[in-house]
Amino acid sequence: MGVTHKIGSAAGYLLNLIVKLLIGARVHPNLLTVIGLGINGVAAWLFARGEFFSAGIIVLLGAVFDLIDGPVARQSNQVTRFGGFLDSVLDRYSDLILLMGLLVYYASINRFFYIILTAVVMTGSVLTSYARSRAENCIPSCKVGFLERPERIVLIIIGALFNHMAPVLWVIAVLSNITVVHRIAHTWTATRQLDEADKAARASAAGSGAPSDARPGTDPEELRQGSIV
Repeated sequence: MGVTHKIGSAAGYLLNLIVKLLIGARVHPNLLTVIGLGINGVAAWLFARGEFFSAGIIVLLGAVFDLIDGPVARQSNQVTRFGGFLDSVLDRYSDLILLMGLLVYYASINRFFYIILTAVVMTGSVLTSYARSRAENCIPSCKVGFLERPERIVLIIIGALFNHMAPVLWVIAVLSNITVVHRIAHTWTATRQLDEADKAARASAAGSGAPSDARPGTDPEELRQGSIV
């Protein structure tokens, strides 16, 4: 058994133990989600002060809460639609508040270029999630791309702990926006296939005189008039 496997097994055992203890204490998973946001707020404050190592430790602690709220909900049979919604929204707040801390720090030391770079990271981070959410109103799934939230958080932790935040911001800025472009391209291909299938179905229905059974919500006019998620 390799060292990496042993570490992974130990971490998994520890997380599972924490989950069981929280379930035994009847802690609601939504509370864990809110606590996670609060912890990231503390990390953002430390980032703003330039205390990167301490901020990295706090972000790591916040990541633990992000990992356990889902298992607690599932294992305690408390999975709800609102819980999933709340988790997604507060995750976005957590992402942005950390980057806002970096914005404050770079502004305080007059590093204008890194303010712009952090803003680009914020844009890519938000659009990575939004592109998937909006795409999945049109197509069954849009999980393509290789820089989602877990990877971004790991990179931020590494940048903070090793005091190499600038290269980490470059990596996130480039790869998150590449992920957005990848999702746009994937959605374009998938929607074209659906549109062609709907056209064929309508043509077949028109030829046979039967009413069209095109899937609701896939008609181009319906999509253009749909609300933004």
